[in-house]
Amino acid sequence: MKITINRNQKPTEYKLPFKSTTLLKALYHIKSYQDATLTFDSNCKSGICGACAVRVNGKEVLACSYKVKDKDIIEPLKYHKIRRDLKVESKEVVDKLKVVNSWLHQPKKETQISPEETKQIEKQSDCILCSSCYSACPVLEVNPNFIGPFALTRAYRYVSDAKEQNPKPIIDNIQSNGIWDCTLCGECSAVCPQRIDPKTDILMLRSKSAQFGYSDPNFTTMNFGFGGF
Repeated sequence: MKITINRNQKPTEYKLPFKSTTLLKALYHIKSYQDATLTFDSNCKSGICGACAVRVNGKEVLACSYKVKDKDIIEPLKYHKIRRDLKVESKEVVDKLKVVNSWLHQPKKETQISPEETKQIEKQSDCILCSSCYSACPVLEVNPNFIGPFALTRAYRYVSDAKEQNPKPIIDNIQSNGIWDCTLCGECSAVCPQRIDPKTDILMLRSKSAQFGYSDPNFTTMNFGFGGF
């Protein structure tokens, strides 16, 4: 089979001697036997760390989990600084977690957490920060300052934590370039390898924001077809 790797926006084709293998193994084969200069990232090789996230045929995947196919086109993640080939710099993206202050601000000194309350934030806690959802988000095409899906999922995780007495600092920090900028397209949810649903998390954050007196600022600029009256 043959695959194409977009290296610094220059397509390079490679022939593989496999009928079936993971993309990560194919990349290691190319680096070992065809092109030692090929650069990519990997770590755990078992779908846990998220380091090997790339785009295949326009969709974000983990290279260690994806079964490579003939004529696949592999590219680095979008909206990241490309260090070389498929390896990207993720620090600026992950730093957006600091923007939302996603941690406990006023934890209760003593509280009993029910299994139901634990389950409510269990899925959001599974995020591996692979940035697949960030790369898939179309909002970042027009607004580079958008906080991004995984940071908002992390915000929801702490806003919903039964140990938190005052989620308002987090709610305050997700209003600008945050929950109201999301188009709710669901592309982030579609590519998450952990099956987290950032779209639903953002919807829930909108509901919680309303409880603190916030509303969609876009409503003030909409006339809903009655502009002539």
